[in-house]
Amino acid sequence: LYASIQPADSVYLSTRTHGAVFNLEYSPDGSVLTVACEQTEVLLFDPISSKHIKTLSEAHEDCVNNIRFLDNRLFATCSDDTTIALWDLRKLNTKVCTLHGHTSWVKNIEYDTNTRLLVTSGFDGNVIIWDTNRCTEDGCPHKKFFHTRFLMRMRLTPDCSKMLISTSSGYLLILHDLDLNKSLEVGSYPILRARRTTSNSGSSSGSSSGLSGPRAVGSPCHQNDSGPLPEKHMSRSSQREGGSPRNSLEVLTPEVPGERDRGNCITSLQLHPKGWATLLRCSSNTDDQEWTCVYEFQEGAPVRPVSPRCSLRLTHCIEEANVGRGYIKELCFSPDGRMISSPHGFGIRLLGFDAYCSELVDCLPKEASPLKQIRSLYSHNDVVLTTKFSPTHCQIASGCLSGRVSLYQPKF
Repeated sequence: LYASIQPADSVYLSTRTHGAVFNLEYSPDGSVLTVACEQTEVLLFDPISSKHIKTLSEAHEDCVNNIRFLDNRLFATCSDDTTIALWDLRKLNTKVCTLHGHTSWVKNIEYDTNTRLLVTSGFDGNVIIWDTNRCTEDGCPHKKFFHTRFLMRMRLTPDCSKMLISTSSGYLLILHDLDLNKSLEVGSYPILRARRTTSNSGSSSGSSSGLSGPRAVGSPCHQNDSGPLPEKHMSRSSQREGGSPRNSLEVLTPEVPGERDRGNCITSLQLHPKGWATLLRCSSNTDDQEWTCVYEFQEGAPVRPVSPRCSLRLTHCIEEANVGRGYIKELCFSPDGRMISSPHGFGIRLLGFDAYCSELVDCLPKEASPLKQIRSLYSHNDVVLTTKFSPTHCQIASGCLSGRVSLYQPKF
């Protein structure tokens, strides 16, 4: 099916007033495609007929950055105006409510369907939890769950057992054995020392690439006003037989090919739909290289109780076009996790773990291998910033800097 995919007939869905397209999100049943736009708008389309349903012309007072469906009718949007808004597809003339709590641009929304907790993150460095079970017109009860400097993106694994946070300083933070209901003060998280992941799975008990425990933890994280956690606390909390305590923090510097010790910024973060791996888009600090990388989760206790966990291993990667510097390109997995759709210049590339689009677990290499290019699709006249697979149909959507949205589906 994906080998025969082509730009659809009604390829350009544009109202010409909304600016760049920053995010695309399908409803869980695939009946609605929502578009987060630079100029305060949210667009809604029927992805099957390519018909425009509605424009929320003043959804926010600044750029709309991300959209997340809570179910088939409720969805949330977040914005550079520091707010999150809840919407109901049955009544789009007014918001369900507006959530206030962040102090800077809000960039990411996640949702735990088991607890009905909304989780948001922003450039204020805060991860905030909202209790939608007790939502009123005035908002939802909320609490600050975590804080780190240089925060870029935050994701929950499908089973909500882990929270991953990427930073512009090249760190990847993982909260293991996640408990969103557990009330913890910032700085009280047990720490697993920072280390670099490598493509060699046997190196998990090796050195931490010159990063000492206190220095590595203190660099990406605000623990509290008095500075990083002391070494004594870190050593004690890292020693838990058989695993780590609830909400234990692991700090990693993922290996990026071609990095040449220049550092990198993790701009986009996605998770495999079965929770097997994480997908990162990284750019060098000098902005002259850009990579898409897949890291497999390695479960289980550390080799030694006092050693770092090192729970990620680089399995696949590919260099990107490196155009549209300064803009974040959002990539995604297909619903079955066999393919990746990645913005590539003025189009998208469909990537597989091998040439046959096999499952990741069936083609894990001993060393990091290149992702295989299955198909390239170009239908934009500007840099593509975001792409998304439909959850129910063989369809892909992409949005670009000039505000156009393209749909791709099979043609025989």
